[in-house]
Amino acid sequence: MTLSPARLRVLVAALLAVSFLGALDHTIVSTSLATIAGDLGALAHMSWIMVGYTLAATVMLPVLGKLGDVVGPRRVFLVSLVLFLAASLACGFAPDLGWLIAARVVQGLGSAGLQLMSQTIIARVTSPRQRPRYMAVIGAAFPVAIVVGPVVGGVITDYASWPWVFWINLPVGLVALVLVVAAVPKLPGGAHPRFDVPGSLVFTGSLLALILAVTWAGDDALRPAAIACAATAVVGILALVAIERRAAAPILPPRILRDRTILVCLGLSLVVGAGLFSVVAYVPTYVQMAYRTTATVSGLVPIATVLGMLVSSLLTGWLVSRSGRYRLYPVAGTALAALGLTAMGLLPAGMPLWVPMIVMAAVGIGTGAFTNLIFAVVQSAASRDDLGAVTATTNLVRQIGAAVGTAVVGGIIGVAVAAGLPAGVDAATLTPGAARAAAPAVQEQIGTVYHDAFAPVFLGLAVVYACGVAIALLLPAARLSDETPAPAASVPARQSA
Repeated sequence: MTLSPARLRVLVAALLAVSFLGALDHTIVSTSLATIAGDLGALAHMSWIMVGYTLAATVMLPVLGKLGDVVGPRRVFLVSLVLFLAASLACGFAPDLGWLIAARVVQGLGSAGLQLMSQTIIARVTSPRQRPRYMAVIGAAFPVAIVVGPVVGGVITDYASWPWVFWINLPVGLVALVLVVAAVPKLPGGAHPRFDVPGSLVFTGSLLALILAVTWAGDDALRPAAIACAATAVVGILALVAIERRAAAPILPPRILRDRTILVCLGLSLVVGAGLFSVVAYVPTYVQMAYRTTATVSGLVPIATVLGMLVSSLLTGWLVSRSGRYRLYPVAGTALAALGLTAMGLLPAGMPLWVPMIVMAAVGIGTGAFTNLIFAVVQSAASRDDLGAVTATTNLVRQIGAAVGTAVVGGIIGVAVAAGLPAGVDAATLTPGAARAAAPAVQEQIGTVYHDAFAPVFLGLAVVYACGVAIALLLPAARLSDETPAPAASVPARQSA
């Protein structure tokens, strides 16, 4: 379906607004966690305020993707936006932790629909050549939210009250809802109206068990539960294979995994999840401990990373939309990120803070060169009936990579730091403030321990990106087409040489 330039601009603005809301809720709440949990008397369980949201946003991706293919992405998008706004309102009125977690689960479900259907709608109304530019614009919501979210959350917590962390979504979301109703065209569903309910239930349960197993594996008290979840996930996956082989319209169509371009893009999405998210999650701790800075100053390094990512993503989207050629950018991007992380691993202790800022900005530039581009490429290789499923799978692989990567990196750092700390320093109670208050000699030792613990982690993540180079080289030397996808459900959006 072809839209007028004016309507397309309004559509992109609306999709950007709601994508930003979904991305912002990953970051804005983190600053207010301690305040929220303290007011509700649930400090011991405050992590579930974030975990519930993230789990729902992850496990529902394949279900929502297939649902968008069956009933049309516009319907799923509108329902997701209404759910997100209603849950945001409910979060602010939460009288206890149980209410809040339940509302956060619904909010996460809505967020998944907003992110996924934004990408699917763009794929349905633009040509493959146009998509990189618009995907980059919508994808800008994530790096901007990383920078803005903690600041906004802190200001709201300090000068208003924590319910406004959730209620701030309402005015922006209502305006976006009006724009979406006006701008998003009525996009029909696919040729297969049947929905794979058994496959959806088994897949969701198996994925939930897998994520919980990875999340709990590093906790001694929860390790038996993690093992039980891992066993459940294995049984569920075996059952899913049997169910999907007989399903008329499987939730994950096997045909999408037979295309080389799709498989390569899934591999690159895994690299982004395992590489970038691990870096963004742990670099502030590294800077605070190894460079002995405050929490505010430590945020400069991840900010440099995401700003590099933002600029690179927008520039790459514009360049690919002009030429249609895309193979160079994932190859060069993964190579640059691998070199940057190698440099981080080899940096000697005591360097000025601007050095890791520049190096991590290079990592962000390399990652941004293909982070959003791969969605445009993977969609160009799929039929219209599978746009939602293939977009959901690409997002899902990224989320799984992020969950596994952060868990593995966190475990390695925890073991290495605990083993290397000087006598009398307890790793379980060591905070950046306590480290800065210690004697100069102890501070120096702590900084060295963290530097030495993170060095192999950076080098390991460099290897992940180096694997990404090899994966990116498998992309065909094709050019994205200028043709808008045909309305017939059986006609795929092809690449032209």
